[in-house]
Amino acid sequence: MSTLTRETVENIAELAKLDLTEAEIELYREQLSEILDYVDMLNSLDTDDIPPTASVLPVNSVMRSDQTRPTLPTDIALASAPDQEAQQFRVDAVLDAD
Repeated sequence: MSTLTRETVENIAELAKLDLTEAEIELYREQLSEILDYVDMLNSLDTDDIPPTASVLPVNSVMRSDQTRPTLPTDIALASAPDQEAQQFRVDAVLDAD
């Protein structure tokens, strides 16, 4: 069983720039200890015969299939443009000041 010390929790809180109350320190000490116990349990499992995988869920695409369709004619697309040049929208330059 992994039991974190109060000092360890305070050190973690300091690294994370957290100002914890006494009650929070004890709560997180208990919760983090439980998490570490669970990780120890997982580490003890024999996974040699299990192939690596990115997901245990089947891979299904949520995107629709590409379908070609006629596009909007350029003259109609540019009809309400305040400024255009060479069949393109003309816009002011956007430059990063950094």
